Amino acid sequence: MALAYPPFKSCPCGSGRSYANCCGPAHDGTRPAATPEALMRARYSAYALRNEAFVLATWHPETRPAALRLESGTKYTGLTVHAAHGLEVEFTATLRVRDGETLRVHERSAFAQVNGAWLYVDEVTPPTVE
Repeated sequence: MALAYPPFKSCPCGSGRSYANCCGPAHDGTRPAATPEALMRARYSAYALRNEAFVLATWHPETRPAALRLESGTKYTGLTVHAAHGLEVEFTATLRVRDGETLRVHERSAFAQVNGAWLYVDEVTPPTVE
């Protein structure tokens, strides 16, 4: 179940914009992500808000898992986009897991446009966890 999130609060993706003017419209379907980077940010925010439906709906059908279970004890605490070129986005997501440990997950991801909508395909390089 997705968490309720105030539309005026800063977006979890770290863009500096309000949720209502950033990832919120992608989540509610009123404005799809315009670029791979925008989709990656919206997916990060969806993970942070435990919006499993959005994460699955924006995953390419050829690589999408049958189910997704987001851990309620995980807190997503930061996102840094290092590069966004063409169909790839390189980023580091910082999260705190249930036992309090902070992890940094660095990944380069591939995206594809299908029927006008951007979808996450898969990682280009395996994620590294620090």
